[in-house]
Amino acid sequence: MTRVGHVFATPGRKALIPYVTVGYPSIDATLEVVPLLAAAGCDIVELGIPFSDPLADGATIQKAGFHALHNGVTPDVCLDVARRLRASVDIPLLFMTYLNPIFAHGLERFCHACCECGVDGLIVPDMPPEEGEALEGLTRDQDLDLVYLLAPTSADERVQMVAERSRGFVYLVSLTGVTGTRQALPPGLESFVQRVRTATPKPLCVGFGISNPEQARRVAQMADGVIVGSRIIQLMEHDDGFTSLTGFVSQLRDTLNEVSGAEAGQGPS
Repeated sequence: MTRVGHVFATPGRKALIPYVTVGYPSIDATLEVVPLLAAAGCDIVELGIPFSDPLADGATIQKAGFHALHNGVTPDVCLDVARRLRASVDIPLLFMTYLNPIFAHGLERFCHACCECGVDGLIVPDMPPEEGEALEGLTRDQDLDLVYLLAPTSADERVQMVAERSRGFVYLVSLTGVTGTRQALPPGLESFVQRVRTATPKPLCVGFGISNPEQARRVAQMADGVIVGSRIIQLMEHDDGFTSLTGFVSQLRDTLNEVSGAEAGQGPS
């Protein structure tokens, strides 16, 4: 079982998965924040490799990526950061990246480097499963989890394909749009999650648009994990020693624990 698999093997626990852009606002900030996130109760951390054309990302993460690129953050830099983080945290680290940087690095070379530096898997939002056979094989050889995404508009055939081929968990995009904080989660999210749930026993994690504890509560009541990105990036911009960020993450963890406790207390019907 992979390190990601162990996260979801804990009965009843709802996974909390934050996203940070490597190198934003600085490399030192990334190296400081990820251990703080782990200590605050996060189960997995997504490390975003900045890219010049981040088609799935909204304004907040686009800005963070632009800043990191301007500061010279490359995939090699991200690999080095992951290596340094692995020495200080035990939780799984996933690279969130686009296909172009992986191709430019070389598929096999990149996967081998991920394994060597302690990365546990990849999320590649612009790679459809129809084009993923080569990367699937290489990640499997290196015992990396390759996580595929599904959107509410995904047809049943696509749901079945992703359910079969995604490893670690299935990433459910809550809405038809890009990342970013939202005032409310979209209607129909429950039915979307349930539709995927009927297709696979694999863990389901929901991201895009989750920005406060109440939204996290709603997602945790229907899914196995909650992914938070843009709000994390916004709080990292506060010059307060990351106190606001760790306080927010602790609130999320407490909320998810409440959901887990409530579900455990229900018992068998």
